[in-house]
Amino acid sequence: MIPGAEACSLAPVPPAGETSSDAALEQLRRRFPRVAVVHDWLTIPGGSEQVVLQMLEMFPEAELFTSVYDPAPWPAQITERPVHASYLNRIPGAVRHYPKLLPLMNGAFRSFDLSGFDLILSSSHACAKNVRKPPGALHVCYCHTPMRYAWEEGFLEGEPIGRLTRMALPPLLGRLRRQDLAGAAGPDVFVANSRHVAERIARYYGRSAEVVHPPIDVDHFLGLERDPQDFYLVFGRVVPYKRVDLAVAACANLGRPLKVAGDGRAMDSVRAQAGPGVELLGKVSAAERDRLLSGARALLFPGEEDFGIVPVETQAAGTPVIAYGVGGASESVIDGSTGVLFPEQSAAGLAAAIERFEALALTPEQARENARRFGEERFRSELAAVIAHAADARAAAPAVG
Repeated sequence: MIPGAEACSLAPVPPAGETSSDAALEQLRRRFPRVAVVHDWLTIPGGSEQVVLQMLEMFPEAELFTSVYDPAPWPAQITERPVHASYLNRIPGAVRHYPKLLPLMNGAFRSFDLSGFDLILSSSHACAKNVRKPPGALHVCYCHTPMRYAWEEGFLEGEPIGRLTRMALPPLLGRLRRQDLAGAAGPDVFVANSRHVAERIARYYGRSAEVVHPPIDVDHFLGLERDPQDFYLVFGRVVPYKRVDLAVAACANLGRPLKVAGDGRAMDSVRAQAGPGVELLGKVSAAERDRLLSGARALLFPGEEDFGIVPVETQAAGTPVIAYGVGGASESVIDGSTGVLFPEQSAAGLAAAIERFEALALTPEQARENARRFGEERFRSELAAVIAHAADARAAAPAVG
């Protein structure tokens, strides 16, 4: 055989009506007939769960494994397949109080018997990657982030933690870091949702990672009609690290109207800070979300995010984004073209960015075109390529012993 002939051989031509990505996925399904998709918990729909849904789209026969499972909020794509919840799911109140079970989750995921599965796809920001891989299986971990509360000092700043709990945190976080690092040795391949997260994986785990940005339903937002009005917008969960307080302070200093759509444990402090120019909308419907995203003067995004789905959805609606220039938003917002990035995470830094934005002439077309590169089909195609490459590399590796 000519050296390199296998690597250079032509892929079969897909049948009429079938794309090359469809053909590649079908090859993967034949190559890996039994697939386990593992996710930290299935309680409240969010961005990481969109990754799970796309994994299930790629492998329709896959089985799901998770620590705690509440079937109520999920579509048939999840509820009509085998979902294996850990023993933690039997604890009264687990669905509601699952964050308190975090110290027990490593053991829960280690308890799963995955023998017989050919491919393990873990979607992990906590312990899902820590599952035990059976001999011969391939484990690809889509890492939303290493456990930020365990590794990053200051991440829990602003959280309502009691004095006794705060005293117990150092040994607890040390234990979580040790478990997290040990679990990071398990996957064959890491996939990060951004370059920012890939850098964290290298820093904390000493592992390299491919970058595949998460799947976003840009088509829906591309279809919205841009109708700019005189208000700025914060959209999403109102929790301390999102720094909604900076948006409130910046708009108050400039005298700009602000709407805050969302709810969360930091809402009381935001409400106490809010002046007459701030409208707190709470949770909104999908229709109201669309109206806000397409009508805002710009989205304000002052927190450091692993990636950040809302800025992409906002750009797909034709609306600019003003974002803190550290984290995933720096990879999805083009400074001076689809929005403004600011370097200092402060009210003054955000206020200066707003003033800079107001001097620019940005077009909806620029934002929409930028958002198109983050679609769902692109995600499936890129993740499939990573899995195929990992399987090929393993097959080509010399046998040990």
